[in-house]
Amino acid sequence: MKKLDLKLSSKSSDYQILIGKNLLADKEHLSSVINGKQVFIVSNDTVAPLYLSELKSSLEAFECHVFLLDDGEQHKSFENYHNILNAMLEAGLRRNATLIALGGGVVGDMAGFAAATYQRGIPFIQIPTTLLSQVDSSVGGKTAVNHPLGKNMIGAFHQPCRVITDIKTLETLPDREFKAGLAEIVKAALLYDAGFFEWLEEHASQILSHHENTLIAMIERSCAIKAEIVELDEKEQGVRAWLNLGHTFGHAIERCLGYGELLHGEAVAIGMVMAAEFAELAGLLPKESMNRIKSLITRLDLPSTVEGYEKRLTHKDLVAAMALDKKNVDADLTLILPKSIGEVTIKHSVKSQDVEQYLKRNLESLVA
Repeated sequence: MKKLDLKLSSKSSDYQILIGKNLLADKEHLSSVINGKQVFIVSNDTVAPLYLSELKSSLEAFECHVFLLDDGEQHKSFENYHNILNAMLEAGLRRNATLIALGGGVVGDMAGFAAATYQRGIPFIQIPTTLLSQVDSSVGGKTAVNHPLGKNMIGAFHQPCRVITDIKTLETLPDREFKAGLAEIVKAALLYDAGFFEWLEEHASQILSHHENTLIAMIERSCAIKAEIVELDEKEQGVRAWLNLGHTFGHAIERCLGYGELLHGEAVAIGMVMAAEFAELAGLLPKESMNRIKSLITRLDLPSTVEGYEKRLTHKDLVAAMALDKKNVDADLTLILPKSIGEVTIKHSVKSQDVEQYLKRNLESLVA
């Protein structure tokens, strides 16, 4: 088992990320960070039949309550957030209760936001069951719900007291969702670690074949990168914005198509390619580096374009959606753009007409 310690400026928010196999069966991983007697588990109707029983067996010493969401990004809503809070109140949870998120990014974000706001904040544990959530959303304390006008626009920073990443859960993860998680791993390497990016290029076949030691090493390095960045900038006032590489384009695509049409990781993969192409056109990124980015994403069987969806998207709608991004200052766009493999820059005051022009050419090339 691998252990990562995430150290934050507020010592009370420090926590461990545990990575290994069959961790759910170890009671100590849970009980050592649960202070009260009440536990409230949030999961969904896909994950619960697979892992809820095992988790509850490890929690037999506690008063345990369960709330199940429907599966899917479209259920990351205020309505369901309200439903979780109702269930917590009806269960009579006290302030020393612990909430446990058992599931992917939607479950983690929804449960985390509920934990952040219930009685002004209660402890919670992340047990991410998808690759995407294991390397991204479970680390760093961002919680949120979607709004019809924008993704993750309403939320809070609320750090978990522990993250337990059991790679056994990847055995039941659909192949498409596994590959979607690889997008965030490519992102971590691209923005921070050229050596890790090269390692991914060298190990692409082992990754796709789910080689156990390769998966653990890959998840550990990805989490370590995110942890290092979060330690530097917990509340996203500076360098933590790097982690949004590919997300401004990706979130816009998701919103314009409707949440759930593409998996989040698929949209981020396309968004990274768009960011790389835009950076290359702006003279920021060498063409060779752009080609390496596109090649690795393709080798990991991720989409690199919106092919198949181009008739449902317009450059004007995409830019309008990008204008809602939380990083923007005043009327212009803010983009995270790669300068090389392993280095990015935060580019403020990007003119929307320049992005429109790029997207117009991009979409037209797919229709032709």
